[in-house]
Amino acid sequence: MWETTHSRAACFYDRFERKSGDTEITTYCPGCSHGVLHKMIAEAIDDFKIADRTILLSPVGCSVFMYYYMDVGNISCSHGRAPAIATGVKRVKPGSIVISYQGDGDLAAIGGNEILHAANRGEAITVIFINNGIYGMTGGQMAPTTPLGQKTTTSPRGRSFAVEGPPMRVCELLATLDGPAYIERVALTDAKHHMAARKAIRKAIQNQIDRRGFSFVEVLSTCPSGWKVSPVDAIRWVEENLMPIFPLQVFRDIDRSGDLRPAITAAPPSTEPAAIEAAHTAKSAAADEKFEETSLILSGFGGQGVLFSGVILAEGAVREGLDVTWIPSYGPEMRGGTAHCHLRLSRSPIASPMITKPSAVIAFNQPSVEKFAPAIIPGGLLIVNSSLAADLPDRNDIKIVKVPAYEAAAAVGNSKAANMVLVGAYIELSGAVSAESINTAFIESGIKPQMTEGNMKAIEAGRRIIRDMKLIS
Repeated sequence: MWETTHSRAACFYDRFERKSGDTEITTYCPGCSHGVLHKMIAEAIDDFKIADRTILLSPVGCSVFMYYYMDVGNISCSHGRAPAIATGVKRVKPGSIVISYQGDGDLAAIGGNEILHAANRGEAITVIFINNGIYGMTGGQMAPTTPLGQKTTTSPRGRSFAVEGPPMRVCELLATLDGPAYIERVALTDAKHHMAARKAIRKAIQNQIDRRGFSFVEVLSTCPSGWKVSPVDAIRWVEENLMPIFPLQVFRDIDRSGDLRPAITAAPPSTEPAAIEAAHTAKSAAADEKFEETSLILSGFGGQGVLFSGVILAEGAVREGLDVTWIPSYGPEMRGGTAHCHLRLSRSPIASPMITKPSAVIAFNQPSVEKFAPAIIPGGLLIVNSSLAADLPDRNDIKIVKVPAYEAAAAVGNSKAANMVLVGAYIELSGAVSAESINTAFIESGIKPQMTEGNMKAIEAGRRIIRDMKLIS
């Protein structure tokens, strides 16, 4: 006699802790396909024994709460940005299994550019695309995949070809690109289609384990609440309204492993706390002993080389084994607008790249002094380009250093390298990055030798200014 046993996948949490409500059930509406699809993914993770190296990227949408359900690595992404974040994760952790899980509004609307370029690059990730033809979480608005004639809150008369255009077929669109290895569309309706969907999900994940390339599975799913139908009628709705527009088939199935970056032969990095601590201790050995961490804002006009100064400091720090984040911000003008960047350098893992209370500021002009100097933490550092800034803040709890950057740059025959003079002053004062590492960054970045030489002269001029001030004990 046969006995069938149903059990929860091992990588599901035992309880779904949320702010309130029943911790034994999910947040999904009755008849929603997300729960079925979650189970298929979880069972594949269990069967492939990859829970310890799986990183799941959740979108803005109903499935944003996946981190409440699956006991794997989880990242909640900005709207539409999951493929870009997946790319970053896979590049820095190539031994991980990265799964991006997105809805039609998230992926095909605001994230359309992200998915196109990730697919075109053939990123070695797995993308699960849930298509129910509507924005389910935010009120039932029209999505890029909404069928013609369907009424939504933003197409109350029904979607028309003339006004809103026809629905977008994402699989067909991605199949025109050379980068993807595997593209398939499936549906969650009856048992037969459930089995086909399960097979496709497992294949897309197995492809990543085998390094076959970019895999994409579109899943036609139900949204009873958004469509305002019963769960049973929702399945019929998929069959009658979605499947004729979005045919179920395999659009691409090839092996792109030969086109990927070289295979990683080393074992995946350990996730044990002791191993992580040892790795960061090893990184620290390469850094100056007096330097621990800095949060630096560089700010000035567009065209002064503000962002490049931050980049070259970051590149130098990377070559010394430090943890680094760099976030730019700039106005729309090519020249004369505002520009600043947030730069964190640390011997320890960095929790956030954003900086509200910097430990140091390099102000390239007067407006930058006025904007950022008040936020510097007590005991911090303000380096001012005195060529363009005369009014200094009345603060005796920070160190303020005036550097005549333009005059110093002109003196070494490179008037455009005032930004490098300020970089030189900063590294001499902070000890955060060595001049040798920055020089290596210039060379390895392919910058012309004559430009590298001029920039290094300017950096040395900035260091010399600080030494002449006798500010370093």
